[in-house]
Amino acid sequence: MRRLALLLAFAASPALAAGIEIDVAGEANGTIVIDLFEDVAPLHAEQISALAAAGAYDNVVFHRVIDGFMAQTGDVEHGVIGSDMRMAGTGKSDRPNLPAEFSDIPFTRGVVGMARSQDPNSANSQFFIMFADAPHLNGGYTVVGQVTAGLDVLDAIKRGAGPNGAVIGEPDRMVAVRVTD
Repeated sequence: MRRLALLLAFAASPALAAGIEIDVAGEANGTIVIDLFEDVAPLHAEQISALAAAGAYDNVVFHRVIDGFMAQTGDVEHGVIGSDMRMAGTGKSDRPNLPAEFSDIPFTRGVVGMARSQDPNSANSQFFIMFADAPHLNGGYTVVGQVTAGLDVLDAIKRGAGPNGAVIGEPDRMVAVRVTD
């Protein structure tokens, strides 16, 4: 029933954007361009687009960055600059969690996936961008997009050194996130 309500809300929503542009600042400086896969993960693409359009991702940190694996961001509740960074990675938006939209797209370099808890239907606002291939994630996380420009910026993001890739000190952040056509 919940999935049906989400699909009906999705059908009534405005046309989806083709992607987002993320301006990054910190050790990395520049723009990452992401093509969102509306045909593969329409609910997740719409969620990211809506949060970006509302400015929810602006000044949100990359709180979990594991060298050779991925950079995670998107905690619009606890990951905003000025928040208690010890909580970063535990929050979500005020929008509903989403049902999984698993696909056969593999997690390779530059792929964007939705972060979630142990519950496959718990993705909300957080996402991660792959530094390298991670076949162990295939089929277990929703693939929502692909980096089309700015891999050099991604590669320069400050790496985590703490437990589970937690960034120590001042993390890099998404200064502004824009929806593109």
